[in-house]
Amino acid sequence: MDRRTTSAPLAVVIPAFNEAGNIGNLIRETAQCVPDGTLREIVVVDDASSDATPSEIQALLGTIPQLRYIRHARRAGQSAAVRSGVRAATAPLIATMDGDGQNDPRDIAKLSALIEASSNPDVVLAGGIRVTRRAESSKRLASKFANWLRMRILDDRCPDTGCGIKVFRRDIFLDLPYFSGMHRYLPALVQAYGHEAVYAPVNDRPRRAGVSKYTNLGRGLIGIHDLIGVRWLIKRTTLPHAQRAASEIKNPSSSEEHPCLQS
Repeated sequence: MDRRTTSAPLAVVIPAFNEAGNIGNLIRETAQCVPDGTLREIVVVDDASSDATPSEIQALLGTIPQLRYIRHARRAGQSAAVRSGVRAATAPLIATMDGDGQNDPRDIAKLSALIEASSNPDVVLAGGIRVTRRAESSKRLASKFANWLRMRILDDRCPDTGCGIKVFRRDIFLDLPYFSGMHRYLPALVQAYGHEAVYAPVNDRPRRAGVSKYTNLGRGLIGIHDLIGVRWLIKRTTLPHAQRAASEIKNPSSSEEHPCLQS
């Protein structure tokens, strides 16, 4: 197994709700697969699970030094769990994965390298593309339609925003507006705030235990509502151009308009 180091410390944030039978294996696998010298912490956020998820996580606290455990007192949703984990993390780079084990932690190094190796400083997010989906055909078709509709409405150029494995800069994420469901719209929000996202194929694995927490109908109804809100939010997001270096800014007393005030 290739465990070469990369330069930036990284925190892996895993939201989980009723993932007994999946979460323990995923935590152990993550600790083994993320390159040496890179993994600062694994932050697992339990969104008020009612099964054996807490005990699976707590059983590993003494054996995996990077593991940190956060539990919500009541259910708040996946976006809230991701936000709790990112806020608690201390590393400059964040990797997220779904708690069901379908994302492969071996892909984290590939995605983080895309950000670090980019010559474009605006690249702050790397997302996975599930080229071989393991879900049933109805979910694959629903996902394809949802991606097509979202790209038509938001023009975010993201092939697979529903893929849970992503790597991004912590400071950029914390600057984004928070709302329930925001984890599905990170590429669009990142672009609205003047940054760029890149993508790479990743492994998609079958669920080992439990059932999905989303249905096609439920996700579709929420998705339409969210799309309208996110489109409105992006249309209302107007940020100034980047400020020039101090040596390039003319004296404000000059007859020309100050460049930071230009439209």
